Amino acid sequence: MKAVADNPGDHRIVAIWLLICCALVFAMVVLGGVTRLTGSGLSMVDWRPIMGILPPLNETQWQETFALYQQSPEFRHVNYEMDVDGFKGIFWLEYLHRLLGRTIGLVFLLPFLFFLATGRIHKRGLPKYLLMFVLGGLQGLLGWYMVKSGLVDNPHVSQYRLTAHLVAAFAIYAFMFWVALGILFRGRDEIRHALYGATAALTGLVTVTVISGGFVAGLKAGLAYNTFPLMDGKWIPGGLLALEPAWRNLFDNLTTVQFNHRVLAISTLLLVIGYWAVAVRKSMARPARLAVHVLLLVAVLQVALGIATLLLAVPTTLAVTHQANALVLLTTVLFLCHRLRGVTE
Repeated sequence: MKAVADNPGDHRIVAIWLLICCALVFAMVVLGGVTRLTGSGLSMVDWRPIMGILPPLNETQWQETFALYQQSPEFRHVNYEMDVDGFKGIFWLEYLHRLLGRTIGLVFLLPFLFFLATGRIHKRGLPKYLLMFVLGGLQGLLGWYMVKSGLVDNPHVSQYRLTAHLVAAFAIYAFMFWVALGILFRGRDEIRHALYGATAALTGLVTVTVISGGFVAGLKAGLAYNTFPLMDGKWIPGGLLALEPAWRNLFDNLTTVQFNHRVLAISTLLLVIGYWAVAVRKSMARPARLAVHVLLLVAVLQVALGIATLLLAVPTTLAVTHQANALVLLTTVLFLCHRLRGVTE
């Protein structure tokens, strides 16, 4: 078995593989957003990880699948006038979402086994790759756990489970991206930059804002107040603490959830602007300096997309772009954090 350390080209191959997996997870996040916003997520009322690869192949199978959907609360309470042709429209999106999840698993597993067998992945690095695979499998389980919450009585998935599913996707993406960066920049000794602490804190704030966005999506809170910057004609709307106990307002109160997301988003943008103003005056490597400028542009775009999505009552295209750009924002700040920390793999 050859040692991966002897061939830098092998490092690049593994890093490229991880980045391809990141790109597929990115596509999964986008497709998941489309599935949620088009009301397609509850169209498949069972979960068969192996046997469920094939869709209905003839009219009889379509009728059988539609009959299962007709027993769901979403059909009974929301789509009771839908026929089998309308059902096909929402089924295909959820089917493609699940199929992409399986594809990601294969794209990760097969090259991983090859790289392990040929020594391109050293045994000491094995645990982190195994963790990636396990997290991917658990993400599939979490997705079904989320869907199940909308198949009982109320045809809406739990905002807690939806947010967990979204955040888990972001976490898996971030983990693979971080490891790929460690491989690409292996052996480049650099001193920890003075802005590393601020960059790490900004990464944390972006993460918290993403989590708050998950609750906005889960509660459909974006449809509650479609004005900006005021909510119900006020800077601070009433009813922020309407629920008891008080902590529930952070997760169950439409008004509070949207208000908190607004505050976090604007705070993130202001801090990014301040960070950029300081960073451009600091000495840093060219890739990091470019990332600083990209960070500002992506943050401005993210807030603009969020406001437009709100004012236009959450159109699918804008809302999905807003969700996708959140992952671009996280990618940018993660890259900066990695490059400024000054520690090599």
